[in-house]
Amino acid sequence: MSSPVRIQTSITSRAEQALIAWLCPRLPHWWTPDRLTALGMLGSFMVALGFVLSHWGRDWLFLAMLGFVVNWFGDSLDGSIARHRKIERPDYGYFIDHSLDALSQAMLVLGMGLSPYLRMDTALFGLVGYLLLSVHTFISARVLGVFRLTYLGSGPTEMRMMLIVLCVAMYVVGPQGPVGQPFAELPFTWFDGYVVVLGTAMCLIFLWQTAITGRQLFQRGK
Repeated sequence: MSSPVRIQTSITSRAEQALIAWLCPRLPHWWTPDRLTALGMLGSFMVALGFVLSHWGRDWLFLAMLGFVVNWFGDSLDGSIARHRKIERPDYGYFIDHSLDALSQAMLVLGMGLSPYLRMDTALFGLVGYLLLSVHTFISARVLGVFRLTYLGSGPTEMRMMLIVLCVAMYVVGPQGPVGQPFAELPFTWFDGYVVVLGTAMCLIFLWQTAITGRQLFQRGK
């Protein structure tokens, strides 16, 4: 089976791909794909650590925001630099990259759930929505030969941007509720609502895309 066709039509994809194309020939040779993958994992660890440490001061949220940028750099460039240098290892790259992506997302979400701003069950619900879409992407790559990276104009980069916006809101508002009560003592917060909306949207997109793909395969008699 040939490599699946990548579909990336997010709001920022044109500017993002132009930036990646500019960066690839300028990266030092020692930035190998494996090192970039490791850098992406480091970014996720920075995000998780920043959220956890925000118990001791909201300034730690800047570490989380920087972590999202580091994660984008490593995750977006590891495969691109391999293709640019013509050193692709398709099976190895696909397996390692997406395995570590799953671990990265779990680490990030656990950090969010351990922060003073979000409930753990709320954070995990957001992870469920993200993983459902990931599963749909991987299955579609197998049965349709299409690797869809974006849904409704949004992809991983837009998700990082939305979570950075969440971090900014957390920093501005602080860990206290509207009447001075710590968010950690409230049953549900505005930030929980934000994540629930994102998670619900991803679950609904998963159901819609599953129905569309199932209908396509049924009509093809496959």
